[in-house]
Amino acid sequence: MLRFDLPRVWSNVTRLEAFVSFLVCAASLLYTPWLMLILVLQGFVRGFLGHYKCPMHRFLAWAFEKRQWAGKQENPGAKMFANKVLFLVSSIAVLIYALGGAFWVVPCIMLMIFATAEWALSFCAACWVYGIWYAKFPPKAM
Repeated sequence: MLRFDLPRVWSNVTRLEAFVSFLVCAASLLYTPWLMLILVLQGFVRGFLGHYKCPMHRFLAWAFEKRQWAGKQENPGAKMFANKVLFLVSSIAVLIYALGGAFWVVPCIMLMIFATAEWALSFCAACWVYGIWYAKFPPKAM
């Protein structure tokens, strides 16, 4: 569902956030999986509270607007859904690691693949799923 109750987000800011997610996943693979907690927190804030509640997003939006690098404005609904997926998948990775499993690398690598698709190609897989879902199951009018 499109969100008209929240401010629109800048495309290049969300792409840079995806790049940061990629870097955090890479650092998690190289150093410690506990770094995935950063993505859990970012996914929760941006996915459930909104992008403009995230300090990193607010700073990047300010910096990109100042330099006119922000790109085009997009509806935040699909991006919020993508961040909910980030929250869920990174939480699963942390939980698997906390329980002593080595399988945590699979969700981490999946996040790296989808984050790369977002920052390199501006292809948001979760956004496409979001759009298809609401095309097939539109919200009922009251």
